[in-house]
Amino acid sequence: MLIRAREAESGLGLDMTPMIDIVFNLLIFFLVAGGIQQAEREMKIALPFASSAAPISAALREIIVNIDAEGRVFVSGREIQDEELRQMVKDAVAANPEQKVVVRGDRGAAYGAIVRVLDICKSSGIQEPYLDTVLSE
Repeated sequence: MLIRAREAESGLGLDMTPMIDIVFNLLIFFLVAGGIQQAEREMKIALPFASSAAPISAALREIIVNIDAEGRVFVSGREIQDEELRQMVKDAVAANPEQKVVVRGDRGAAYGAIVRVLDICKSSGIQEPYLDTVLSE
């Protein structure tokens, strides 16, 4: 019994003040850094003209191909045919040899429809098309 009384008197515990100080400093830092980044985007700058103007990250965008339960193929929310997909992928590979393609097939879609799209990607120059799935619970 005497031991418990001594522990209570000694004040063993964690001091949360330094932790709270660090959290507030991080909060202030990210608020200020975010404001600076936004200010850079909103600056009035007249950009020069270029014949091949495009965002630098445009070549890095992946192509996402969706296949619905009926086997129809959609890219950017628009239904496309096999030849149009083949040409789109070939053009993307010509512009960026490391182009990424993600194939998202509906779980009710026929396996043949998904294989057809994967085959189009492989024959158009995509070395490793990604087959998108979700984790089961």
